[in-house]
Amino acid sequence: MSTEYSKAGNIAIITLKHPPVNALSFPLRHSLMNHFIEASNDDEVKAIVLIGHGKGFCGGADILEFDKPEAGQEPTAWTIIEALEQSNKPVIAAIHSICMGGGFELALGCHYRLATQGTQFAFPEVKLGILPGAGGTQRLPRVVGVENALNMIVSGKPISAEILATIPDQKLINKVIANQEKLLEESVDFAQSVIGQKPIKISELPCKYPFTPAFFQFARNMTAQSLVAGNAVKFCIECIESAATKSFAQGFKVERKRFMSLLASSEFRALKHVFLAEKVASKIDDIPKAPPIRQIKKVAVIGGGLMGSGIAINFLNAGLPVRLLEANSEALNRGIENISKVYHSQLKKGKITQAKLDSVLSQLQPTLTYDDLSDVDLAIEAVFENIEIKENVFKSLDAVMKSGAILASNTSTLDLNTIASFTKRPEDVVGLHFFSPANIMKLLEVVRGEKTSNEVMATVMALANKIKKTAVVSGVCDGFIGNRMIEELLRQAGFLIDEGASPAEIDKAMEKFGMAMGPYRVADMAGNDISWAIRQRRAVERPDLRYSQIGNRLYENGRHGIKTGAGWYDYIPGRRDPIPSPFMDELIHKHREEIGISPRKISQEEIVNRLVYALVNEGARILEEGIAARASDIDLIYILGYGFPAWKGGPMHYANETGLYQVLNTMNQFKQNPHADCDFWEPAPILKKLVSGYQTF
Repeated sequence: MSTEYSKAGNIAIITLKHPPVNALSFPLRHSLMNHFIEASNDDEVKAIVLIGHGKGFCGGADILEFDKPEAGQEPTAWTIIEALEQSNKPVIAAIHSICMGGGFELALGCHYRLATQGTQFAFPEVKLGILPGAGGTQRLPRVVGVENALNMIVSGKPISAEILATIPDQKLINKVIANQEKLLEESVDFAQSVIGQKPIKISELPCKYPFTPAFFQFARNMTAQSLVAGNAVKFCIECIESAATKSFAQGFKVERKRFMSLLASSEFRALKHVFLAEKVASKIDDIPKAPPIRQIKKVAVIGGGLMGSGIAINFLNAGLPVRLLEANSEALNRGIENISKVYHSQLKKGKITQAKLDSVLSQLQPTLTYDDLSDVDLAIEAVFENIEIKENVFKSLDAVMKSGAILASNTSTLDLNTIASFTKRPEDVVGLHFFSPANIMKLLEVVRGEKTSNEVMATVMALANKIKKTAVVSGVCDGFIGNRMIEELLRQAGFLIDEGASPAEIDKAMEKFGMAMGPYRVADMAGNDISWAIRQRRAVERPDLRYSQIGNRLYENGRHGIKTGAGWYDYIPGRRDPIPSPFMDELIHKHREEIGISPRKISQEEIVNRLVYALVNEGARILEEGIAARASDIDLIYILGYGFPAWKGGPMHYANETGLYQVLNTMNQFKQNPHADCDFWEPAPILKKLVSGYQTF
């Protein structure tokens, strides 16, 4: 049973009990409908209260059911909602904590709604590339107005019960309850007060808007650049316009048609894949389900640069005291200033109060000596990417930190096992690779060393959740998952320039594909001196690895990126807008002459395929080596850390959607191009195996 039935006098109480969020899976729907029929047929029952047990009222549809027969098995959500609304007995939704998606539509099918303070209402469907499909686009405008409904549905953002209750003439929230413990009692009292009254059916309420054509055209214009999830936003606007211009029945037909078409879209498959990838990323197969977890009460960050400062902010936001260590007073003061600027900016924008700012900054403890780190539970180094510097840091940490403390490196490319060997406790060493800006980017690449203990892994995965990061585990290799793969993309991008493409053409093709930013704009932001240093190291460690030399010519001319006002593009001081550079055009022209290549016209399709399939092929090798546990982990890293379009599901999912047979054939074509590094384009064995077995990643 997924619902529980009880009575308080003449009031029936149906409690949703389907942990963790009372999702509307078939067992809950079946049980709910049976109990509703029981209450409807009981002459003693005069009103019905619907309430959620546990973490909230209802979190919406069960996304795991969407590909199964149960998804369309009666009673469906819209069958239940219709039954609730048509009931002759008042139906009251007693709502707390969360009311999302299909759960929100369930509440809209009731005649009255009481909600506790802080309850979050949302239609997040657009984030999955779909729209509310059980009357949400038709009922919400009738109770909060067309503009408010459109903003909620198109954004997918949650809004609290208190804010919704302040909307003029709103009919959504009948009463806000201050105390959740009183919710059921007050809902039963409210139910008693409406017995005998004609139930309010939202579908029968008017939905008129005086500026309909102009407003919806304005909405389309404003969202034209944000239609990144296929047709979801466009169809949401169309459905709400139907609510304002057609009858409820007609508008509902439009909603159902659009919902079903989106449900069959590649965007929905991709975004569902990403949603489920986040659910499984934190699971480490060979670690027991309930391993011991160490208490992390104090954190140290070594290095107060932009990365170190950003890392520190994550822990300060989570309420953990942070000791910030730097080599000298000047650097330490810069680190403190970096952190302070972020919080003062939030204060200026009204996101935090002065009291909150003072409280957070009081938890920041600057220091110039390792001795002050003797009692911290976790230390994270964020110093320059140089193995000798890392060695000094970890030997110093090992000498002063208490037994059981965790020593973490933010290295993005260096060998974590080597770093761990600098200590007498390699089992306590782990990689925590934050992405810049560290206080904003959601991804945390957790690098598991050869000797990193299960207890340490479990601890840092739990800690990632506390600081609101999505943690993905990587094994040890050069660049781990993300940077190892991007290196192959950048190598291919360099060969594309050799062969005839310009940096701007490559960036344009990738941005049209959906990347947040093209590779050369990213390179100018990150600093071309950094990529040059990595290439110099690789020249020693992997002399067989071939690069275009145009990046080195760039570096030799002092074009290190935005920070020097010139990189692959030119820049105006104080601005980040890339300006195509005549100097670079000439530099590239001379470079091609030197290597004896006559430039050819390269299509956007070839640019995209070369760069994306480079990710796919290297990702396949990473899977084969066990560096990544699953293909979806790779996809998550590229979406959250590198700007890969979520609505395409990440490189590995994109390859599945394209068809691995087609991907394999295209790679074999690239092998014929000597300028593109034919050895690299030998398809990974796992890719060939999947194709031969008609399988996918």
